[in-house]
Amino acid sequence: MQGAVIWSTATIRATRDLTPSVRLFEIAPEDGAAAWAPGSHIDVLVTLNGTPSTRSYSLVGEPDAAVYRIAVKHEPGGRGGSRYMHALEPGARLRVSSPRNLFPLGFGRPSYLLIAGGIGITPISSMAFSLARHGANVRLVYAARSQADMALVPELKAVLGDRLALFASDEGNRLDVAAEIARLPADAEAYLCGPLSLLDAARAAWSRAGRAATGLRYETFANSGSHAPEPFRVQVPRHGLDILVPEDKSLLDALTEAGVEVMSECRRGECGLCALDVVSVEGTIDHRDVFLSAHEKAAGRKVCACVSRVVGGGLVLDSAFRPD
Repeated sequence: MQGAVIWSTATIRATRDLTPSVRLFEIAPEDGAAAWAPGSHIDVLVTLNGTPSTRSYSLVGEPDAAVYRIAVKHEPGGRGGSRYMHALEPGARLRVSSPRNLFPLGFGRPSYLLIAGGIGITPISSMAFSLARHGANVRLVYAARSQADMALVPELKAVLGDRLALFASDEGNRLDVAAEIARLPADAEAYLCGPLSLLDAARAAWSRAGRAATGLRYETFANSGSHAPEPFRVQVPRHGLDILVPEDKSLLDALTEAGVEVMSECRRGECGLCALDVVSVEGTIDHRDVFLSAHEKAAGRKVCACVSRVVGGGLVLDSAFRPD
């Protein structure tokens, strides 16, 4: 069970560009960095248009008593968190949380397949370093648009050698996730972090292979939808609410700012705590969560407020929240 989240003031000790769009940050909390396990992340307090907000970033490398290391991809079409982070220079002060782990690595398995897509290499890298140090049988497959977009490759090659396979789509070298899963021993585990398209392919291949669902662990991006983000309108008749959700703000944040309390936890579309009832929809719901089933998404009666959006219109929602 996760312990209480502790916030502390920290200083950016150093930055380094890993790719043209991915920057590594070394963040030193005032009282030192807490211990963490592979798959962990920290939350960072950012300010967007004068409003405080939080963003979650996976910890990379291996634990260090002095600093946390995160790698942030600049997303011009994102909600503004990466833009804020990339504007920070060494010496900048910020607030960070203690580490939490919603994507834990299980040790002691006979074989591991690690699958990373794009910036999904961040939590996968910490797993790779740890498994290699423990002498585990591990293979890492890493897919991106180009090799120039791949972060942490030199460090990963140093510990994995030929157990690291790179797939750059601009070279016509595409990852066949079904083939990777097919070659695994029956009792292997796979860990994946990447866009929804990669996860969907892996889950389908895993199921077709007759493997236990618990053997595939995953984490996804909150911004990995089927459509580019755009503003959309949301109405909540119970509260007399009619608002426009900007392209750089989540539905969850927009509702919270408007005074509608929505329960939430992961903010990555994984736990389902923020799922709301859809009364009607104009346009198309871009379900960016991994909580709802394919059938539920097709029905369009629920939406996970933390990540999902609408294109070409808006939503009418019902909320369980009752104001005093």
